[in-house]
Amino acid sequence: MRVNASTPRSAGKPHRLTAMIVAALTVIGLASVVVGAGQANARIGATQLGREQFYVGGCGMPAVKVRAWKRPGNYKTVIMLDGMRAQYDYSGWEINTNIQEMVRSGINVVEPIGGPASFYTDWNAPSNFNNQQYRYTWNCVITNTLIRGLDSRGYRVGNGKYAIMGLSMGGNAALVIGAQNRNNFDRAASLSGYNFLSAPGMHTMIRLAMLDVDPKPWNVDSMWGPPWDARWYQNDPFLNINRMHGMKIFVGSGNGLFGRYNALPNVFDDLFKGSTLEFLAFTQAKAFEAAAALQGLPVMTYDANGTHAWGYWQDMVWNAKARGFFQ
Repeated sequence: MRVNASTPRSAGKPHRLTAMIVAALTVIGLASVVVGAGQANARIGATQLGREQFYVGGCGMPAVKVRAWKRPGNYKTVIMLDGMRAQYDYSGWEINTNIQEMVRSGINVVEPIGGPASFYTDWNAPSNFNNQQYRYTWNCVITNTLIRGLDSRGYRVGNGKYAIMGLSMGGNAALVIGAQNRNNFDRAASLSGYNFLSAPGMHTMIRLAMLDVDPKPWNVDSMWGPPWDARWYQNDPFLNINRMHGMKIFVGSGNGLFGRYNALPNVFDDLFKGSTLEFLAFTQAKAFEAAAALQGLPVMTYDANGTHAWGYWQDMVWNAKARGFFQ
């Protein structure tokens, strides 16, 4: 495993570097893959310590369920965003990981629930492919009703700002939400996220992914419009780097190779889906890190063997904590 914290590098030959990044991403964009997160498994038994459940206003959507863990004296609160196949009973983080245990060592953990295929953003319109009954307004929820609900319950601790982390679709969303709401967030993390959405082929890949998420199919054009719409650029972490200076940024990704969490009976899916998905995320992570270095933004990075799977995302969260991301 290789773990490193990048520091600003020389801006020499930026055009060659950019060309190399785009060329690599173009090759990956031609692969027949979809962007998503692994299916949830049985709940692993999240800690009961300080757990509460409440609802916040949906900004035009139905009220959003939130499950959270809090302990007096903790120094930071982190909002954890789910992946493409988010469920409505529990967050995938609670179902598949032990990251709630951070509440025992200084970190309050907040998990908003729901929003499959939402990218945690405000959509232009309801998805007409699957007769969605309302327009997604997840950015409004996270930056308004959720923050107000957390503030009223005493979750704004430490220096008075929140952290936000997400996996896959929630990873790129976490970076953008954090960068565009500096009054509430001072650190953001993307775990196997897609951090260069304007790279060649990414719109098509997200379109394909949304066609296979229940209740399927979702129409990606209902989200930010056609590929040339300015909203695609506004929601691209790569193009929001200039707004991240002064924040702590963590970008983690596996390299697509099998690691400790790849075993029977999931080898087929791990090989033909998880490996390819994670290699795409790895390439996007490297593009983001290179652009951040050119702009003088330090990024805490994490690279290791691994595929697009929950065990690796759990490890990334604990690695970030151990290296002082929340402090």
